[in-house]
Amino acid sequence: MESAAALRPAGRGLPERARIELAQGITPEFSKFLYRSVGSRWNWTDRLSLTRGQWADRVGRPGSETWVLTVEGAPGGYIELAGSPDGVVEIVYFGLFPEQLGRGLGGVLLSEGTARAWDLHARWEGFSAVHRVWVHTCSLDGPAALANYRARGFEVFAVDEADQAVADASTGLWPEA
Repeated sequence: MESAAALRPAGRGLPERARIELAQGITPEFSKFLYRSVGSRWNWTDRLSLTRGQWADRVGRPGSETWVLTVEGAPGGYIELAGSPDGVVEIVYFGLFPEQLGRGLGGVLLSEGTARAWDLHARWEGFSAVHRVWVHTCSLDGPAALANYRARGFEVFAVDEADQAVADASTGLWPEA
């Protein structure tokens, strides 16, 4: 997405008793909890080998923000942004907890997170105005992910195909019975 004007917000708002808030001073533990709670279903494993210090470096670097969806006081999803001083913001991770899927919350969370990506420079001293927001998606993301990105105004920039072994990210979270 190369213009804030391209963002097409979801048609619905948040339900009563739901909020999206910036997790100020996020800890590696809370970030890992969000990552595992959303990503274990989709076999996200790219961060699981990081040490606590490496994880802290990622979520604590300038321009990094994690916005958390809460529903009735409990976490229900998140969107992690990685801004750079040159005005480019990546949506690093985005998703919902399993019990929030299918409730229309993904479009609302992505809309709000993308809007916060576009104004990220206003919260970080020395950052240029944002001119590009981007996201990677793959077959390990939820089946509605690509349609949601397109519905919000993102355009496909490139497509790569590769065979890759998929690790089981559920081990240690909720192993299958």
